[in-house]
Amino acid sequence: MAMRHERRPLPPLDTAALERMALRYVERFATTRGRLADYLQRKIRERGWQGEAADPAALAQRMADLGYVNDHLYAESKAAALTRRGLGARRVTMALRQAGIGEAESAGLAPAGGEAAMATALAFARRKRIGPFGPPPADRGARDKQLAALLRAGHAMEIARKIVACRDEAELRESG
Repeated sequence: MAMRHERRPLPPLDTAALERMALRYVERFATTRGRLADYLQRKIRERGWQGEAADPAALAQRMADLGYVNDHLYAESKAAALTRRGLGARRVTMALRQAGIGEAESAGLAPAGGEAAMATALAFARRKRIGPFGPPPADRGARDKQLAALLRAGHAMEIARKIVACRDEAELRESG
């Protein structure tokens, strides 16, 4: 029977180890100052701290000052990716807030309305086979599910209703 080896506990972090950890993290992941600070704080809680008081937020800011972390570029790329997936303004804004992006950095990145909002909603509908891109809903319950999917994706009620009710994409683009 094979014996399991117990892992030795990792030593507590110090300033140099925390900086190395931060560098490895920004090297591997696109991130924001807020997420980096949260990650470092979590690692300090898990492993403990040795030495003078740690300041993960200041270390995250230093990584940003060095150009390793850029909240605005992260917000632009994240918003563009979510928009391509067909998610609406509410979902994009919520995802950016969750990533620690403030209103100043995220202003104007989500499809706010008009043609951009309709195009994004149509991309989602096409991907999920809703409205003119799928079979007609069998009953009211199926229509309600399609409507709910569009609303959960962050689209406005008016746009979601138009898409679910419509059977022809050309008609939607004319009224959009």
